[in-house]
Amino acid sequence: MDLTLTSPPQALVLILASKGLVPYLRQHFLDKTFQGLYQVNAFDLALLIPYFIVLIVLAAYGAHRYWMVYLYYKHKKNKTTEPAAHFQFDELPRVTVQLPIFNEQYVVDRLLDAVCRLDYPKEKLDIQLLDDSTDETIEVARLLVDRYAALGHPVTYLHRDNREGYKAGALAEGLKTAKGEFVAIFDADFVPPPDFLLKCIHHFTDPKVGMVQTRWTHINRNYSVLTEVEAILLDGHFVLEHSARSRSGVFFNFNGTAGMWRRCAIDEAGGWQHDTLTEDTDLSYRAQLKGWKFVYLQDVECPAELPVEMTAFKTQQARWAKGLIQVSKKILPRVLASDASRAVKIEAFYHLTANLSYPLMIVLSVLLMPAMIIRFYQGWFQMLYIDLPLFMASTFSISSFYLVSQKELFPKSWLRSLLYLPLLMALGIGLTVTNTRAVLEALAGKQTAFARTPKYRVESKKDKVGAKKYRKRLGWVPWIELLIGTYFALAVFYAVDNENYFTVPFLLLFVIGYWCTGLMSLLQGRFAGLSVGSETHTKPFPVGV
Repeated sequence: MDLTLTSPPQALVLILASKGLVPYLRQHFLDKTFQGLYQVNAFDLALLIPYFIVLIVLAAYGAHRYWMVYLYYKHKKNKTTEPAAHFQFDELPRVTVQLPIFNEQYVVDRLLDAVCRLDYPKEKLDIQLLDDSTDETIEVARLLVDRYAALGHPVTYLHRDNREGYKAGALAEGLKTAKGEFVAIFDADFVPPPDFLLKCIHHFTDPKVGMVQTRWTHINRNYSVLTEVEAILLDGHFVLEHSARSRSGVFFNFNGTAGMWRRCAIDEAGGWQHDTLTEDTDLSYRAQLKGWKFVYLQDVECPAELPVEMTAFKTQQARWAKGLIQVSKKILPRVLASDASRAVKIEAFYHLTANLSYPLMIVLSVLLMPAMIIRFYQGWFQMLYIDLPLFMASTFSISSFYLVSQKELFPKSWLRSLLYLPLLMALGIGLTVTNTRAVLEALAGKQTAFARTPKYRVESKKDKVGAKKYRKRLGWVPWIELLIGTYFALAVFYAVDNENYFTVPFLLLFVIGYWCTGLMSLLQGRFAGLSVGSETHTKPFPVGV
C-alpha cells in the first residue's frame, strides 16, 4: 500500500482498515501455529530487566496514590473543622503577617488590599511587606505601603539589597523585627479572605499546635485548559494528600503560603534555612521532628492566581521537584533514624522521594516501545496479566486520584473533570524532561537560584498577558520535548503497522504529553481562553467528607 500521498491520520485509518479486526484476532489470539517458538535471548533480557524494574517502582508510587484515597476515607472522622475542645482565645494574640515578594508589580496592590482588609484588631496586627525586588516593584510597593499606613493600617516596608537566602532569607530577616506570637504568610499571588486569621488563630489554643495550613483555591481556574489542569493537580494535593496525611497522623508540610505558624515553633525547629528550594517543607519536617503538631483546615480557603503560561508552570514544577529531592537528602535520614512511627517514616519516604519518578519516566520512554514489542511476541496472555496491571497501577492511578478530589470538591459537577483527565495524564508525562533535569541537579548537589513564578494578574478570560518582562527564556527543553513526541508518534505508526495495538493507547499519552508541553512553551500562553465548556466552579457545595 502506498501511503506517501496520504496524511498521517489517513494513513493510520488505512492501516487499520487493511488489517481488519477479525484477521487480527485470528492471527494473534486463535492461531497457535507459532506458539512456543519464541525464545528469550540476552538482548531481550538487557531491555526487559530494567523495563520491569522501572515499571514496578512506578507502580509502587502509583499504588501509593490509591493508599492516599483509602486513608482519606478511612479517617474521615478525624477531619479538623473546629479548634481542639472548641476552645478560643479570651484575648486575641498578636499576629505578624509576612508578605514576601520579588518583582511583583502587577499583583502587589491586590495582595496589600486583601491583607489590609483582614478582620483582626489593628492593635494586635503587624503587616510586613518583605520586598527583594530589583525593578519598578520597589517604587510601587513603597507608595502602596505609605498609602495604607496613612489610612491607619499597621503595615511596614522592608527592602533588602541582596537576595541572600531568597524567600527563606526574606522571611528570616522579617522575623528579626516581627512582634507577633504567631506569623501568617502569604505569597504575592494570594488573596486571603477577611476572616482568614480568625478561622486559623483559635486552633493555636492547643499549645502543641505549631502550624495551621489552609487549602488553596484558584482565582483563574477557568481561564484556559492549562489553568484547569493545574487546578485539578493542586486539588489532588490539597484535598487528598494533605487531608489523608493530617487525618491519619503522619507528617505533612506547610506549603509556603496561606498558613500560620507559632513563632516559637519556627525558632525551636532551627528557623528558616535556605539550603533547599522548598524551605517550607524543610522547616515543616524539622518542626514535626521536634514534636510540634500540624493542623490542616480543608474547609478554609485562600484564593490564588495560577500560572497562565506553560513555561511559568514548568518553572514552578521544576522548583518543587528539585526542592523536595533536596529536602529528602537533608531530612529523610533524620526521619528514618527518629522515634517516629513506622507509618510516619513510610509516608515521609513516599512524599519526599516521589519526584524520582520523573527520571524513571525518561528511562521508561526509551524502553517502552522495544520492551512492549518483545513482550507482545512473548505472548498476549503475559502482557494482559503482567504488563497491563503494572501500567494501570502506575498510570491510571493518576486519573482515579484526581477524579476523587474533584468529586469531593464539586459533587454535582465533578464528571466535567473527565474531559481534562487525558490531558492531565499527558501533561504529567510531558513534564518529565524539565523535572528530570531538576531532580538530577538535586541528586548531584547542584545549587541554583530560586526561580520565581511570574504573575500577571490574569483572573478571567478577558484578561491578557500584556507584559513580557517576567517571561522565562525557552532554552532547548521545548525542542527536546517536541523531538521526543515525534519519536513516539513514529512509534504509534510502527505499532499499528505491526498490529501491536496494546501499546497504542500508552504511546499516544506520550505523544500528546510531549507535544503539548513543547508547543505550549513555544507559543507562550497563546492557548489562553481555550477551555472545555463554560461552567465556572465557585464552590457552592460543602467541601470534603
